[in-house]
Amino acid sequence: MSDFILSYDLTSLQWVLLGISGLLIGMSKTGLSGVGLMVVPILANAFGGRPSVGLLLPILIFADIFAVAWYNRHAEWKHILRLIPWAITGIVVAALVGKSISDATFNRLLSAIVIIGIGILVWRDLRSGKMKIPGSRWFAAGLGLMGGFATMMGNAAGPVMALYLLSMRLPKNNYIGTGAWFFFIVNLSKVPLHVWSWKTITVESFLLDVIMIPAIATGAFLGIWLVRLLPEKIFRIIIIATTLLSALLLF
Repeated sequence: MSDFILSYDLTSLQWVLLGISGLLIGMSKTGLSGVGLMVVPILANAFGGRPSVGLLLPILIFADIFAVAWYNRHAEWKHILRLIPWAITGIVVAALVGKSISDATFNRLLSAIVIIGIGILVWRDLRSGKMKIPGSRWFAAGLGLMGGFATMMGNAAGPVMALYLLSMRLPKNNYIGTGAWFFFIVNLSKVPLHVWSWKTITVESFLLDVIMIPAIATGAFLGIWLVRLLPEKIFRIIIIATTLLSALLLF
């Protein structure tokens, strides 16, 4: 096992950041959704913007499996089916755009997506209880396209999906279950594009992700414990501040 790990020729810092990312993704699937956004700039700074997106995707799928298994019966499929076609369209557009731009431009675009996502999170918190969001098909189409583009470019559609689900005023378990199934379907749909178009998922990168499964599972249980321990407002401030700093470093 040690020989297999050493074969990747990663630095100690890269291994640490990869393990932390697995923990954070696990935590994000047990209710601390804002934590997942922090992983995007962490991995991008450690491995490069484009490679990090492919490296992160299987980790997200492993975590989605945990979430779907736990919250399966709470999903509201009418919302999922309303968003999926638009999200797939956004994914295809992002795949075409991302393939034709330089790595430096990709990093800047990835950073901008994360910062916009943080802005949505902050705005949503400030407007909590006061948001009047239309329930028309165009609202779902707009957020679906935006979410699809953001998830393909940087696995950063969490804030967009959160905005939609909160506007539908779903109960807590339904909110988590619907989001879990949505992201599981969307993330699986991105795999062929990452394998054959962007070539950011390889056998080697996938096996590296498999090594992170214990960290993902640990993060899921740690997330449950932290939700009970820390005041949510303080925790969110810390996460948003550190994520913003990491995103700015991509520039």
